[in-house]
Amino acid sequence: MNFEDFLITVDPQYQVFALSTNEYLLQNNCKLKLTQAKNGYVVSYPHGKKKRVVMNFVFRKNGLVARIYGDNIGQYLDFLESLPDKMTEGIKKAPNCKRFDDPPKCSENCIGYIFTHKGEQYQKCRYNCFMLEVDEESIPFIRTFIEKELEIRSKE
Repeated sequence: MNFEDFLITVDPQYQVFALSTNEYLLQNNCKLKLTQAKNGYVVSYPHGKKKRVVMNFVFRKNGLVARIYGDNIGQYLDFLESLPDKMTEGIKKAPNCKRFDDPPKCSENCIGYIFTHKGEQYQKCRYNCFMLEVDEESIPFIRTFIEKELEIRSKE
Protein backbone atom coordinates (compact mmCIF):
# COMPACT_ATOMS: atom_id res chain seq x y z
CA MET A 1 0.00 0.00 0.00
CA ASN A 2 1.45 3.35 -1.02
CA PHE A 3 0.38 6.96 -1.54
CA GLU A 4 -0.42 6.36 -5.22
CA ASP A 5 -2.95 3.68 -4.18
CA PHE A 6 -4.69 6.32 -2.09
CA LEU A 7 -4.38 9.02 -4.75
CA ILE A 8 -6.21 7.03 -7.42
CA THR A 9 -9.21 6.73 -5.05
CA VAL A 10 -9.42 10.54 -4.70
CA ASP A 11 -11.83 12.46 -6.93
CA PRO A 12 -9.69 13.60 -9.91
CA GLN A 13 -10.48 17.27 -9.27
CA TYR A 14 -8.82 17.02 -5.82
CA GLN A 15 -5.84 14.84 -6.70
CA VAL A 16 -3.49 17.79 -7.28
CA PHE A 17 -4.42 19.18 -3.87
CA ALA A 18 -3.87 15.80 -2.16
CA LEU A 19 -0.53 15.36 -3.93
CA SER A 20 0.75 18.88 -3.18
CA THR A 21 -0.37 18.59 0.46
CA ASN A 22 1.47 15.29 0.77
CA GLU A 23 4.65 16.81 -0.71
CA TYR A 24 4.40 19.88 1.54
CA LEU A 25 3.99 17.79 4.69
CA LEU A 26 6.84 15.44 3.79
CA GLN A 27 9.11 18.44 3.16
CA ASN A 28 8.20 19.80 6.60
CA ASN A 29 9.33 16.98 8.87
CA CYS A 30 6.17 14.86 8.63
CA LYS A 31 6.09 11.17 7.89
CA LEU A 32 3.50 9.37 5.81
CA LYS A 33 1.42 6.63 7.38
CA LEU A 34 -1.24 4.76 5.36
CA THR A 35 -3.89 2.49 6.80
CA GLN A 36 -7.06 0.92 5.48
CA ALA A 37 -10.43 1.85 7.04
CA LYS A 38 -14.07 0.98 6.42
CA ASN A 39 -14.59 3.93 4.04
CA GLY A 40 -11.20 3.74 2.30
CA TYR A 41 -7.70 4.83 3.10
CA VAL A 42 -6.62 6.90 6.08
CA VAL A 43 -3.50 8.91 5.31
CA SER A 44 -1.81 10.30 8.44
CA TYR A 45 1.05 12.73 8.85
CA PRO A 46 2.87 12.45 12.18
CA HIS A 47 5.25 15.35 12.80
CA GLY A 48 8.60 15.70 14.52
CA LYS A 49 10.11 13.72 17.37
CA LYS A 50 6.85 13.55 19.29
CA LYS A 51 5.15 12.08 16.20
CA ARG A 52 1.89 13.94 16.91
CA VAL A 53 -0.34 13.77 13.85
CA VAL A 54 -0.86 17.11 12.08
CA MET A 55 -3.60 15.92 9.76
CA ASN A 56 -5.29 12.95 8.11
CA PHE A 57 -6.98 12.46 4.82
CA VAL A 58 -10.06 10.29 5.38
CA PHE A 59 -13.08 9.38 3.30
CA ARG A 60 -16.64 10.05 4.40
CA LYS A 61 -19.98 9.70 2.59
CA ASN A 62 -19.52 13.13 1.00
CA GLY A 63 -15.99 12.39 -0.19
CA LEU A 64 -12.50 13.35 0.89
CA VAL A 65 -12.09 15.06 4.27
CA ALA A 66 -9.03 16.70 5.82
CA ARG A 67 -8.96 16.14 9.59
CA ILE A 68 -6.64 18.75 11.03
CA TYR A 69 -5.33 18.47 14.56
CA GLY A 70 -5.18 22.15 15.46
CA ASP A 71 -3.51 21.68 18.82
CA ASN A 72 -2.28 25.27 18.71
CA ILE A 73 -5.51 26.85 17.45
CA GLY A 74 -5.39 29.43 20.24
CA GLN A 75 -2.33 30.97 18.60
CA TYR A 76 -4.02 31.69 15.28
CA LEU A 77 -7.65 32.40 16.09
CA ASP A 78 -7.63 35.26 13.58
CA PHE A 79 -7.30 32.64 10.84
CA LEU A 80 -10.26 30.71 12.24
CA GLU A 81 -12.35 33.87 11.94
CA SER A 82 -11.59 33.98 8.20
CA LEU A 83 -13.10 30.57 7.39
CA PRO A 84 -16.10 30.46 5.04
CA ASP A 85 -19.51 29.84 6.61
CA LYS A 86 -19.69 26.25 5.32
CA MET A 87 -16.48 25.35 7.14
CA THR A 88 -17.57 27.22 10.27
CA GLU A 89 -20.85 25.28 10.33
CA GLY A 90 -18.93 22.00 10.31
CA ILE A 91 -16.90 23.11 13.32
CA LYS A 92 -20.06 24.21 15.17
CA LYS A 93 -21.71 20.84 14.51
CA ALA A 94 -18.71 18.85 15.77
CA PRO A 95 -19.38 17.12 19.09
CA ASN A 96 -18.31 18.71 22.33
CA CYS A 97 -15.35 17.06 24.03
CA LYS A 98 -16.26 14.65 26.82
CA ARG A 99 -12.97 15.46 28.53
CA PHE A 100 -14.50 18.66 29.88
CA ASP A 101 -17.68 17.03 31.23
CA ASP A 102 -16.78 13.41 32.01
CA PRO A 103 -13.03 12.72 31.49
CA PRO A 104 -13.18 8.90 31.83
CA LYS A 105 -15.54 8.78 28.81
CA CYS A 106 -12.97 10.51 26.60
CA SER A 107 -9.91 9.08 24.91
CA GLU A 108 -6.79 9.50 27.02
CA ASN A 109 -5.08 10.94 23.94
CA CYS A 110 -7.68 13.66 23.46
CA ILE A 111 -6.65 17.07 24.69
CA GLY A 112 -9.87 18.77 23.62
CA TYR A 113 -9.97 22.29 22.27
CA ILE A 114 -11.34 25.33 24.03
CA PHE A 115 -11.52 28.37 21.78
CA THR A 116 -13.68 31.34 20.92
CA HIS A 117 -15.01 31.71 17.40
CA LYS A 118 -17.15 34.64 16.26
CA GLY A 119 -17.87 35.54 19.88
CA GLU A 120 -18.95 32.05 20.94
CA GLN A 121 -16.90 29.73 23.15
CA TYR A 122 -16.45 26.11 22.09
CA GLN A 123 -15.19 22.98 23.84
CA LYS A 124 -14.67 20.59 20.96
CA CYS A 125 -13.24 17.12 20.54
CA ARG A 126 -9.76 16.94 19.05
CA TYR A 127 -10.79 14.12 16.74
CA ASN A 128 -13.93 15.68 15.25
CA CYS A 129 -13.53 19.44 15.54
CA PHE A 130 -11.67 20.21 12.33
CA MET A 131 -13.07 17.63 9.90
CA LEU A 132 -13.01 19.79 6.79
CA GLU A 133 -14.63 18.60 3.59
CA VAL A 134 -12.26 19.00 0.64
CA ASP A 135 -13.84 21.13 -2.07
CA GLU A 136 -12.86 24.08 -4.24
CA GLU A 137 -13.79 26.62 -1.56
CA SER A 138 -12.07 24.87 1.34
CA ILE A 139 -8.76 23.91 -0.31
CA PRO A 140 -6.87 27.19 0.26
CA PHE A 141 -8.11 27.38 3.85
CA ILE A 142 -7.11 23.79 4.59
CA ARG A 143 -3.64 24.47 3.25
CA THR A 144 -3.27 27.66 5.32
CA PHE A 145 -4.55 25.85 8.42
CA ILE A 146 -1.90 23.15 8.00
CA GLU A 147 0.82 25.76 7.42
CA LYS A 148 -0.13 27.69 10.57
CA GLU A 149 -0.21 24.58 12.73
CA LEU A 150 3.12 23.31 11.37
CA GLU A 151 4.77 26.69 11.85
CA ILE A 152 4.04 26.55 15.59
CA ARG A 153 4.86 22.87 15.99
CA SER A 154 8.20 23.38 14.25
CA LYS A 155 9.21 25.80 17.02
CA GLU A 156 8.44 23.31 19.80
